[in-house]
Formats: sequence, C-alpha cells, structure tokens
Amino acid sequence: MKKRKGAMIWVMVWLSITSWAQEPALTKDSDRWQQHIEYAMEIDMDVNTNQFTGTQKASYTNNSPDVLNKVFYHLYFNAFQPGSMMDVRSRTIRDPDRRVGDRISTLAPDEIGYQKVLSLTQDGQPLDYETVGTVLEVNLAEPILPGETVIFDMTFEGQVPVQIRRSGRDNAEGIRYSMAQWYPKMAEYDYQGWHADEYIGREFYGVWGNYDVKIKIDQDYIIGGTGYLQNPLEIGHGYENEGQTVNKKVENGKLTWHFYAPNVHDFMWAADPDYQHDKITMEDGTVLHFFHQKGQNDENWKQLIPLTERAFAFASKTFGQYPYDQFSVIQGGDGGMEYPMSTLITGERRSLQSLLGVTIHEFMHDWYHGVLGNNEALHPWMDEGFTSYASSRINSHLNSPEGPGARALRALGNRSGQGSYLRIAKSGLEEPMSTHSDHYVTNSAYSAASYGKGAVWMSQMGYVIGEEARDKALLEYFETWKFKHPNPNDVLRIFEKVSGLELDWYNEYMVYTTKMIDYGVQEVVGENNTTKVTLEKIGEFPMPIDVVVTYQDGSKEVHYMPLRMMRGEKPAETNDSRTVHPDWPWTNPSYAFEINKPIGEIASIEIDPSGRMADADRENNKWEAQSLKEKK
Repeated sequence: MKKRKGAMIWVMVWLSITSWAQEPALTKDSDRWQQHIEYAMEIDMDVNTNQFTGTQKASYTNNSPDVLNKVFYHLYFNAFQPGSMMDVRSRTIRDPDRRVGDRISTLAPDEIGYQKVLSLTQDGQPLDYETVGTVLEVNLAEPILPGETVIFDMTFEGQVPVQIRRSGRDNAEGIRYSMAQWYPKMAEYDYQGWHADEYIGREFYGVWGNYDVKIKIDQDYIIGGTGYLQNPLEIGHGYENEGQTVNKKVENGKLTWHFYAPNVHDFMWAADPDYQHDKITMEDGTVLHFFHQKGQNDENWKQLIPLTERAFAFASKTFGQYPYDQFSVIQGGDGGMEYPMSTLITGERRSLQSLLGVTIHEFMHDWYHGVLGNNEALHPWMDEGFTSYASSRINSHLNSPEGPGARALRALGNRSGQGSYLRIAKSGLEEPMSTHSDHYVTNSAYSAASYGKGAVWMSQMGYVIGEEARDKALLEYFETWKFKHPNPNDVLRIFEKVSGLELDWYNEYMVYTTKMIDYGVQEVVGENNTTKVTLEKIGEFPMPIDVVVTYQDGSKEVHYMPLRMMRGEKPAETNDSRTVHPDWPWTNPSYAFEINKPIGEIASIEIDPSGRMADADRENNKWEAQSLKEKK
C-alpha cells in the first residue's frame, strides 16, 4: 500500500486527520469521549542565549459531558530549577537515577530551564492564571460547555536547560538542542478528571490534536522531529526529493521550519548544525529519517538504516500498521526516549547491536505510547511493558527469522521481562503495577514493574490463552483502541473477546497485587500400570497449568489443568497428545491426576517447560526418573 506524503499535501492530511481526531468522541452518551486540541505555534530561537519567544493559538474542544471551569497547562522546563519537585525527588529517593542525582540543584541561572507565560486569553478575554511549579493553573473567563470549542491565545518565553533528563541543550554527545516538553502543553481531561501532574522525570499523558509549528533558528541548524516538514524547498538539508531545486528563504540569518503533525499528543524537535540526515522509503511508503552527528559512529549509523527498515516492517505486520507517513531516529537526549513519530537516542559510542536495540525499543513506543496513548503516568506498564515485550519479539525475528535457532529465540521473546520482575518480587521491594509512576518508593521498583512485569503481562498471556490467540488479540487491541487512550480493563477485554476466556482474575492478581506464582511437583507415585502425580500450589497467584510428560522413548504428552475461573481452556499448542483434566479451583492447594502409563516408562514430569509462566521457583517444577538423576 502506497501512503500519501504529508509533506506534499498537508491540507489533505489535515482534513483526513481532523476526522480521525473527532471520531473517538463517538456519540453524546459514550463514556469514552476524547478531548481535542489544535495547536498553532511559532517560536524564535536565540542560539546564543539558549532562550526563545513564542506564540500559541490553541483551539480546544470539550468533548466531555462536563462543564469545565478551569484548565491546566504543563510547564515541563520549570522542573530544571534548584528546589523543584524533580530536584528534591531526585536527591531524596532511595536509589537516585545516576543521570540526574543532584545535578539540578547545582544549575546556574543561565543553565536552568523555564517556561514563562506572558499573556493568555480565552476567545479574546484576558485570563487569571498562576504558575505552580510545572503546572499553570488557569481560571476561565467563561465555562467551556460540553461540545463547545474555545480559542486560547498565548505568548510565552522559555530558556532551554543544560541537558539533564531527556530534554535540554548541549548533551554529553554534543547535540545542541533536544527540544522535548518545550512548550506550554494543555493537560489531559478524561473520564477520571484532570491529569495535571507535576513533572518529576517520569511519564506523560496528553490530548490528541493537530500541531502546526514554525521554528525560526539560525540557518546552519538542521531539525528533525515530530511532524511533516511543509516547506522542504525553503529548507533543503536533505528534505527535498531528488531533482528538486532548493531556494532557501533566509531572514536575518535564520530559516523558518514549518512542521505539521496530525493526530498526535505531543511534539518534539531536535536541532544541531552537524547533523547527518539520511532517509529511506519503505515498500509501504513510510519514510524513515535518521539524524546523527557527522563523524560520530558513522558506520554503525549507516548499518542501522536497513535494519530499522526490516524491524519497522515486522512491527507493522505483528502489532498493527503504523499509521503515519514517517518516523525519525534522532541522536539526542540522555539515552532513549519516545515521542510521536520520532525518538531521541544517544549514539556516539553504541555498538551496532546496542544502537539497533535502543532504536527498536523507542520506535515500538510509537505503537503503545504514540498511537494507543494510554495514561502512561498512571499505567506505565501498558506502554513500557508492552513495548519491552514487542522489542524482544522484533529482536528475535531479526536475529533468526528462520532456521534451527528461531524457536529458541522466539521462546526468549515469549519470556521477556521475567528476570527483572522476579528479582524485585523476591527482594520484597516490589510494588503493585497499579501504583502511579510518580509514587513508587524506589526507581528500581518502578522499572521492574513498568518494564519487566509489564512485559511479563503480555508474554505470559501467551501461556494463559495460547500464543495464536495472544498475537491475534495484539492486532485487535491496536485497531480497536488506537487514538482512544485505553485503560487496563480495555486491553484485558480484547484478550477475553479473542480467546473466549474469562480473564478478570489475571489483572486482579497481576496488576493490583504483588502475589507470586509458584507451583511444584509434590509427589509422583507408581500404582500398577498407572502413575499418580500430585501438584502443589505454593504461591498465592493462581494459574492454569501445563504439565509435560516425557517418556523414556522420547515421546511427550501434555496434561492440562484449566483454572476454573477461566471458564474454559486454551487450545492445544503443540502436536503432542494432550489430556484436558477437570478444572483446578484457585482455593485448592493441591491437585492430583493420573497418567495411564507405569512409572518405569516415564523419564520426566515438568510444569511449564516452555518457561512462559513467571514461576518464582522453577527448582520444584520438575520430577525426573531416578536413573536420570544418577546420570547427572
């Protein structure tokens, strides 16, 4: 399928995407409406002072059933000031992020970040507002009624902080500007109310909208980021197509870059005079852009391009078709961070494997953070965890798409996240995945829950309902909930619908508790020509159980115990003979079943040899015949 190019016909894109953006509002009685915003912003950057001035016109539509008397804006750059909540949190948390530590507290006045709103009106009427940390609290001149659209006009100025976390200037690899969270951004209002969280360095949540952005900066700078460039022939720098004539419009030594980004919830850009800009057009028409500093790791960045194309194609096939016309991989930031249609990654010293790995992880965020757009501040595992799982699948595919090693690599992808999750679970420091991302007691607990256990949520789902159903549900989840801010119940209901199984128990244990899975083979007894097996449920987290019996002749058979509250069973996943036994009620601490073979013919009996179930102690999962034990 050949896509239209947004940089060529942006008006058509705007008309198309505007209908997208309004669609989630559905009908008046729908409880899953979406607010909508149209930004038109212009800024003028002074690269000597690292300060900028700007104007913003925001057309805000209240699709909620509620009357709004206030609105809130995020002023993220204000976090980069001594004494800010981010500064204090970074210095007092038990396990500080080494990238931040006490660095904010030592910033000089010309190194801090700030965003100052100079004026703000609603439909022409001046507004009262107050800056409180990283949030602008605004009292409206008139309430915004359900279904009403109002216009907010703003003038503002900002200073780009020395790069500390994600955004800023002059990062460790010499990138001049990583402009993330750079503008006053309307907070999201949804069925839970306002989400005007202070910024302490964690996650984000934003309003779906269209961004029309003009950036005036010195003519030798090259910009990459969110959105389609609308004036490539006035800019050049590799954006023009072959054979086109560039006619740069330079005013006072500056160029004005004009971008349009349809149906996104944020806008990032990065700029440096030494960027090498490369691009490749995929078979489906998607253009991949790459920006890195010339002379830094050039060969690995060159090899990254075709590998990213392969990975991107696999992602669209496996997790849902990427809906935009381009994606940009940009050197900048402090490691790797996702933004709509783009990412910032470091890349000066990375090996090719590391460069590819961070690129895959960050672009995969554009499915879960960028397009599905769940509230990642409240449910970070739905973004970080699902992205980590998908990244493992993509890496496995690239390393061995076919051949004898493919199955083993796929198995690694299907067990993604277990190591970090089980380490924190056994340490006693685990916190429930339902914890707001800002309020974890430790950074390690946040990371293990959001990345590790979040990935386990998805990989283990393949064990619970079968991998074929899991993969079908992944695609249906994306198609059903793209651009609609899904919550934990929304994703679970898709997996129930596809599998035909009841799965409410899965979220109840996995998301809202820290209970662990632990099953064991308690006893194996031979009785004449049969063998009686007793399993024990040691952990408090119940699961359906696969037991694989391997015979002395090498043949295998599966004994399957569904969990009663699933109200059904998953289909057979292998060609081995399978016996479905009666349900195992979660209240019962043990379960006994018979094998219609004498014990002498059995080599081993093992619970979940696939390793997909996140069992806290796998040492008790396997019984082996004495002769095999003696050989070992």
